[in-house]
Amino acid sequence: MKKNSLILAILLFPFFIWNNSYAADGSFHLDNAKIDLDDQQSLQRGARNFINYCLNCHSANYMRYNRLQDIGLSEDEIKKNLLFTADKSGELMNISMDTVEAKKWFGANPPNLTVTARSRGKDWIYTYLRTFYIDDSRELGWNNLVYPNAAMPHVLWELQGTQVYKDNQLSLLKAGVLSEQEYDQFVLDTTNYMVFMAEPAKLVRHKIGYFVLGFLVILLILVINLKREFWKDIK
Repeated sequence: MKKNSLILAILLFPFFIWNNSYAADGSFHLDNAKIDLDDQQSLQRGARNFINYCLNCHSANYMRYNRLQDIGLSEDEIKKNLLFTADKSGELMNISMDTVEAKKWFGANPPNLTVTARSRGKDWIYTYLRTFYIDDSRELGWNNLVYPNAAMPHVLWELQGTQVYKDNQLSLLKAGVLSEQEYDQFVLDTTNYMVFMAEPAKLVRHKIGYFVLGFLVILLILVINLKREFWKDIK
């Protein structure tokens, strides 16, 4: 018994170390992003938000525009409303910003956002985009609670308004174009789209999964009836 307990303690030791270090490092609490990949309207709004506000500096060059058809957009809608950085819908979501110049302006190259939802998580993105605040000590005048000293300015400040961080609390200094609820929905839609973008095939797997489950249910009914037929004369 003692030997088994010792082995269990050794196996669990790295988990406790990680868990305690995370709790003690002062990481900011992440809000739960209640996304829904089955909500096509949210995904379409998120795609619009991402392309209009994020794709100016950040590329998403592992994603093609025509994958937006998976969220209910037609090729004509994509070409007319969202195809700003390419000529054909089959092209990748690249940007024209020069990486050398970007590093001069921001101090670092804006990262590719294609799989950020997988590397950071949906809650991280959702909270990050809502926790910018004014900080005069920073070169661009902004800071962030989730990612302190981030090189990225608050590009959505006109929508959210400006926040200040005082006494361990964020408060709105000047209102933006959107109300708090509208801005939260804006960020939620954007996060929803970024989760889709990080793994577009997930929606296809979900659809296939429903057919597989339906097939298994039908097969189960057939197998049960077949079993009854074989064993009906055996008592």
